[in-house]
Amino acid sequence: MPQSEPIHYNDANPEVRAVYDDIMATRSVTDINNFWKHIANHPPTLKHTWEGVKSAMAPGALDSLTKEMIFLAVSASNGCQYCLRCHTDAARKLGMTDEMLGEVLAVVGVATQSNILATGYQIPLDEDLT
Repeated sequence: MPQSEPIHYNDANPEVRAVYDDIMATRSVTDINNFWKHIANHPPTLKHTWEGVKSAMAPGALDSLTKEMIFLAVSASNGCQYCLRCHTDAARKLGMTDEMLGEVLAVVGVATQSNILATGYQIPLDEDLT
């Protein structure tokens, strides 16, 4: 059950509408998805989060597909079904295959297991890593 009501474009105040307009223009979409509609209940969080996503996912040294696969990997690790679905779909639109998804999730699985073991055993860094 959602903890908030979505803020739809027509019901949004000017501050929220400005962020919505930027999201739609940047993503070339005609509607805002539920993630943004719910966090719009706190406009400073909406603006800050959008600015972070927009900056991190913008073209740079990493290509868009790599960025989407990193986002889906972190979403899988954190157990966020919403973000996992959105970013898996986005990665597929950019060319991610079933084989690539399988490899990403295999890395997530082995990294999670290794992190748990290293943390649980409180393994100190090797001298050459310090």
